[in-house]
Amino acid sequence: MEKIKGSRMSEEPTNTVDTTETKTSEHPTKSGFVALIGAPNAGKSTLMNLLVGAKVSIVTHKVQTTRAIMRGIAMQDNCQIIFVDTPGIFKPRRKLDEAMVTTAWGGAKDADITVFLLDVERGITDDLPRILQGVNNIPGRKVLLLNKIDQIQRDKLLALSEAANGMAEFDATFMMSALKGDGREEFMQYLVDNLPEGPLLYPEDQISDIPMRQLAAEITREKLFLRLHQELPYASHVETENWTEKDDGSVKIEQAIYIERDSQKKILIGKNGATIKAISMAARKEIGEILDQTVHLFLFVKVRENWGNDPERFREMGLEFPRK
Repeated sequence: MEKIKGSRMSEEPTNTVDTTETKTSEHPTKSGFVALIGAPNAGKSTLMNLLVGAKVSIVTHKVQTTRAIMRGIAMQDNCQIIFVDTPGIFKPRRKLDEAMVTTAWGGAKDADITVFLLDVERGITDDLPRILQGVNNIPGRKVLLLNKIDQIQRDKLLALSEAANGMAEFDATFMMSALKGDGREEFMQYLVDNLPEGPLLYPEDQISDIPMRQLAAEITREKLFLRLHQELPYASHVETENWTEKDDGSVKIEQAIYIERDSQKKILIGKNGATIKAISMAARKEIGEILDQTVHLFLFVKVRENWGNDPERFREMGLEFPRK
C-alpha cells in the first residue's frame, strides 16, 4: 500500500467543498459518501486505507483504535468516493465511549451508502442483533461486507451471510479480505454504479480532508497503542500543539500526550526514557515519509486527571461531548 507522499492532504480543517463542475462527457461525474461501520476491530480502517490506496486512518490490533470520523477519498473512473471511517459500535461505559458510538451512527445516517463490516473470524456475537437493528434504522442503501474471508472456509461464510441478512435488510452482500485486497474491484464497481451523479466534492488528487496536524497526532497515538499494553493506551490522548516549518525545509512538531494519572507517566516514559523514545522514533519516521520532509518530533507527557470528561479534549478529537 502506498504512503500519502505525492497526494494531497488537507492542511487545515475545512467544511467547504470544491466547486469542480461536472465533466461534460459520455460519463458525467459522480460523487458521494460511503460510511464504514461495524463492531470494534472489524477492519474498517484497514479497508479504507486499501480502497483509498494510502494510509489515511491508523490501524492497530487493539479494539476501539478509531475515535472520531476519518475520511478518505478515492477516484474510480469518473466517480469520487468519500469513505467515512467510523469508531466501532459497542456498549459504552464512559463518556468517551458514548461519544464514539454516537459519532459512528451519525456518520452512517449522513451517508449515501452504509457498509456494515462483519468480522467473519468473530462471527455472530451476542451484540450483533442489537447493532444490526440499528442498521435497519439507517436511511439509504445498505451493504453487508464479510471481512477477513481468507481466515475461514467458504461454507461458513455462506452461513454467516445468511444469518446476518436475516437480521437486517441489506441491498447487497460482498466478501472481502481488507488485508489482502481480495474482492476490491467488484465492491468498488458497485459503489460507482450506485452513487449519485454530481460534481466532484474535492480536487481529484486529494485523498483525505484530515488536517496534517491531526494525522500526525493520530500516527503518534497509533505507535503508542502498538507499544503499550493493557489499559494505558485507552487512558491517553495525543494532540499536536505546535507545527513549525524550518528554513532548511524540515518541520518541527511538538505534541502532547495526555494521560490520567501521574503513576502512568513512568510506564509511558519507560526505563531511561526507552519507551517514549521508541514511540517518538517510529512516529517521526512515518510522519517524515508522509510529508517527504525531515521531521523533528518532540513529545511531552502531560497528566490531566479525568481528561476523558473534558469537553475541550473531545473537541480536539472531533467528537461531541455527551451532556447527559
